[in-house]
Amino acid sequence: MIRLARAEDLPALIPIYAVARRFMAEHGNPTQWSDRYPLPEDLEADLNRAQLYVWEANGAIHGVFVLQLGEEPNYREIDGAWLSDAPYGTIHRIASDGAAPGLFDACLAFCRDKIAHLRIDTHENNAVMRHLITSRGFLPCGTITVEDGTPRLAFERTG
Repeated sequence: MIRLARAEDLPALIPIYAVARRFMAEHGNPTQWSDRYPLPEDLEADLNRAQLYVWEANGAIHGVFVLQLGEEPNYREIDGAWLSDAPYGTIHRIASDGAAPGLFDACLAFCRDKIAHLRIDTHENNAVMRHLITSRGFLPCGTITVEDGTPRLAFERTG
């Protein structure tokens, strides 16, 4: 089940992101997220914007992601080209504790029910995420730059 996160969920999300950071580091992507990213204040801001979602299975939270509807400022400039200028949603900060498989597919189905046109980005070294993204119909569009000045590979799915 996917639902909007609540304030009381925030403490459960910190260890999920810790597991995700460890997984990324073990799979060749040690630098995409710093040792504390996302910060608790990032999660609180997402919660306050009603764009932070949790994924529950077997009565516990096992995953988390952001679905940001509307323009993503980091996507204004791209070395490449977007497929469409139509309104879109962006999936950010998806993470699982690994205890229940299927978060990415559940997230994608949920997001597509909200808006069919989706964008997502990831670090070049995040081979696992790149595989998930491209195997689910997202097409590569180019490279964007995030707030800290580092590049990310950008993908889009228009339907």
